[in-house]
Formats: sequence, structure tokens, C-alpha cells
Amino acid sequence: MELKRINDHVSVSGQIQPDDVKTLKDLGFVAIVNNRPDGESPDQPAGAEIEAAAKAAGLAYHAIPLGREGVSPDLVNATKAVLEGSDGKVFCFCRSGTRSTTLWALSQAGDVPADQIISQAAEAGYDMSHLAGYLGQN
Repeated sequence: MELKRINDHVSVSGQIQPDDVKTLKDLGFVAIVNNRPDGESPDQPAGAEIEAAAKAAGLAYHAIPLGREGVSPDLVNATKAVLEGSDGKVFCFCRSGTRSTTLWALSQAGDVPADQIISQAAEAGYDMSHLAGYLGQN
């Protein structure tokens, strides 16, 4: 698991395993957001396995899968609700971290300056400059 810190509140990574959840708890995360649909890859654990590990560790778990249908306002709003409703650090994952970073970036639109969103994502290794036109909107 390669954690990439977006800011003090959010970190992302690629696919995690159920046994990574204890490490996330030990690192102070309070919630896990799964942005990967089940069944994308045969070696991927089911979301239910990660959810069970999260609940056993006392972490909140949220499934907000971003699949082939693409980004929707519902996905962005669900991400924003989780981030605003979590009292502590939130960990988001997908296959590579890009979808998680995209949903985080769009959930910040209108509340955080676009250049700050793009800069924070870039510092974590994700190029969100293609979203610049969307990031200044609510």
C-alpha cells in the first residue's frame, strides 16, 4: 500500500487488501472510501471484505464506486458528504488512486481555489489540471 497524502484530511492509494486496514487505523484514519467497483480485476478483493475489515477495526466504510459510466453529480456529492461528515483523516482508494483523487478534487470545487486543488493533487502525484474548468464551480 502506497499512501499518497493529498492534504491533512485526505490520502489516497491504489487497491488495498483487507489486512491493510489495521495499518490505516494505526495511522489515524477514521474512514475508508472505496472508489473501485467490484469485479474490475480477478485479483481484487471484494468490497465486502474490506468493509468487514474496516468495521472490525472501528473505521467507517463508504462505497462510492466510479466505473465505466464516469463521474456523476451523485458520486461527487457522496464524496463531499463523506469528507465533510468525517471527524478525522479519510483514506480513499481505487485501482491507482486517480479516480479517488478526481472525486476528491471535484468535491472541493467552489469551496477551495482551483489552483490549490490542482497543486495538492500534483504534490501527491496526480495531474488534475484537465479539471481546471470544473474546479471553480459549485
